[in-house]
Amino acid sequence: PFTEWTESNFYLPDGLLTEGPVFQDKERLPTMLGQALYTFPLFKAAAANPLEALRRGDGGEAASYSSKVNMFDLASMMSLLPAMLAFDADEATYEMYDEMSAKELFRRSGVTKELYESFLKPLLLVGLFAPPEELSAASVLETLYFYAAAHQFDFDMCWCNGTVKEKLFDPLTEYITAPDKSGRILGGRPVVDLEIAKDSQGGDGKVASVTAKDLDSGELVSYEADAVVFAVGINAMQKIVGGSRSLSRLPEFRKVMNLQSIDCLCARIWLKDRLAPEKPANVMGNFEEECGATFFHLNDLHDEFKPASVGSVFQCDFYHANALVPLTDEEIRDKCLANMRACLGDDRLAPGNVEHFEVIRAVKAVTHFSVGSHKSRPKQETSVSNLFIAGDWVKGLDHGSKGLSQERAYITGLVAANLICDVLGQGAKATIIDTEEDEAHIALGKWMAKQSTTSGLAEILPASPVELFNRY
Repeated sequence: PFTEWTESNFYLPDGLLTEGPVFQDKERLPTMLGQALYTFPLFKAAAANPLEALRRGDGGEAASYSSKVNMFDLASMMSLLPAMLAFDADEATYEMYDEMSAKELFRRSGVTKELYESFLKPLLLVGLFAPPEELSAASVLETLYFYAAAHQFDFDMCWCNGTVKEKLFDPLTEYITAPDKSGRILGGRPVVDLEIAKDSQGGDGKVASVTAKDLDSGELVSYEADAVVFAVGINAMQKIVGGSRSLSRLPEFRKVMNLQSIDCLCARIWLKDRLAPEKPANVMGNFEEECGATFFHLNDLHDEFKPASVGSVFQCDFYHANALVPLTDEEIRDKCLANMRACLGDDRLAPGNVEHFEVIRAVKAVTHFSVGSHKSRPKQETSVSNLFIAGDWVKGLDHGSKGLSQERAYITGLVAANLICDVLGQGAKATIIDTEEDEAHIALGKWMAKQSTTSGLAEILPASPVELFNRY
């Protein structure tokens, strides 16, 4: 159900900033070296001198700076390496980074303002769906490590060659409900509460049943349960906790009410003409204030749109789209067309050439890994022995998939299923394949960082002098 690995382009309002290659087509080199060697030359670099790059930081809006970074700016990205090696050395260190914003981390480490404004900030807006000042530094570091830094090939992307519903969820639904599986999927019955039986000491023992509301009849229906998994996002979990007497008594569920979610927006636009964009997947940085954006040419990705007789079908996604959600569908369509026209330079991206369009608003749809949120995120196992949680927002997952990712959400589902097998003493456990282990030089760096932390050396080392002049 997936495409081949695809290249991508990264646009700013004044033009192309860089390209994303397919790393698997390149000779494999030690991580960090390979990424730098293969990507730095692709940046449309400015010719500013290093002293000028250091001096830039005395205020002003991002738009007043050149959007082209120089080699000194790019090299400043490597200043994040010490933090990337050390941030999860132990729980206390992780919490320290979680209480720091990603913007503060970048500034303290020595990332230049130009690289921050032109590349890292828009990259995080499409990667973690929020601006760096609103993101936990710990979550950003683990996400950057998982997606881009652990191994040369990690940033390679492929896409579903149709809708996720059609290619993934419909076959899964058919599998679950097949006669030999005896599974049932009950739509239109949102969970409103659980019945939790007390154990012999009067504490919370096991879930005995789930209460749901039948939206057609309005009646409450009770379902007996051997085990329960909440495979939902933060917003849905908060709604359930808010209306549940049993869950609202449990501290780990009350803490969920401290977490936040992010608004997203998607527009799909059918054109009369067939265009030929250079890359099927594209990032749009700094086109919208505090909002990330991408666009995809679905004719290059989805099988149904590949015939030459089909006009171009574009999909524009906006992340941290709180300020765009109130716009009309037509205003969103026109905004998408104007932004893509600025990137591709094709005047056929105009309202008069639109055959059809659709807009979807996903309010509070994705996890916000906000500053200090780690202490309120639950683990998969709860204080109730047969009640579990799955989703990318849980903590304590013993797996290499990190941050806001479909991979992490998927793995937590497998882990939850295995935990049920343990509780019930029956069932065949899923085989969970971990990510590739750390390369030798990275493992050595992490070991040294951990030794520095446990010995107390990290606490007595002086702060980086770059903090004194790297202001933004």
